[in-house]
Amino acid sequence: MSEGTPTPFILNRLDLKTLRLFAAICEEGTLNGAARRAAIAPSAVSKRLAELERALCCTLLTREPRGMRPTPAGETLLHHTRRMLGSAEQIALELAEHASGLRGFVRVLANLSAIVQFLPEDLQAFLAAQAGIGVDLEERPSGGVVAGVEEGAADLGICAGRTDPRSLKAYPYRGDRLVLVVPAGHPLAGRDALAFADTLDYDHVGMHRESSIYGTLRDEARRLGRPLRLRVHVPSFDAICRMAQAGMGLGVVPERVHALLGPQMNVVAVPLTDPWARRTLSLVVRPGAQSPAAAMLFDHLRLTADA
Repeated sequence: MSEGTPTPFILNRLDLKTLRLFAAICEEGTLNGAARRAAIAPSAVSKRLAELERALCCTLLTREPRGMRPTPAGETLLHHTRRMLGSAEQIALELAEHASGLRGFVRVLANLSAIVQFLPEDLQAFLAAQAGIGVDLEERPSGGVVAGVEEGAADLGICAGRTDPRSLKAYPYRGDRLVLVVPAGHPLAGRDALAFADTLDYDHVGMHRESSIYGTLRDEARRLGRPLRLRVHVPSFDAICRMAQAGMGLGVVPERVHALLGPQMNVVAVPLTDPWARRTLSLVVRPGAQSPAAAMLFDHLRLTADA
């Protein structure tokens, strides 16, 4: 092996504490920020970083006027560090669950549409049949679901069907339909159905910028050559309904979400006629073998999927 190349011995010295500090530097952007997060002296963080760069024979961070930024080598290390730290935390979590009597644990990432509409009943049925298995469910936007499953942060994920699955295998899970929510007295409230283009003369309330629904509405407005008059971004479907109730603007949510939340808020659902308003949610997994618990939940969700 040539001089300057990390040896297996050196790689064995990549302890989790040092990697956690490296990730903190990247995320905080400064040594002082990482030191505060780790509750240690900045000099100790600087020493660990220098030892890490020396061990790996490359520069991991560049110093800039506004902070520190990973080099290409640093980006590579950060990617693998996050996977390693996630795996280490999951080991501790799953072993603790086994110690408490569970025989398996499944990590699931899902978008908000799946969590609100379908997963409560699907997971309840699964856990009732598999009492010895635990499930950790985390909400992320669809792109974050794919990235998280790819990186090993979860065993399986559920995302919008239009999302690029990248290296993952994707399977149909459920279908839904998007509807417009408006206050009961709004001029559009009496319509049986309408096209999205008919809504663009009015103010809108939208989901956060990473939401697949917001991305669809933004792209469709651009295709139509019309501005999307967005008054506010909100983080949840109930917030959209509440804002619509208060007259802040029109909102777009899945039909089943309106059925759960809309009547109490006196907001009306008007179906959208656009083809993209009928959506598919996808179940995504990494290729290859799964843990027994993850395989059981995958099979259960496939069986509950829409035909």
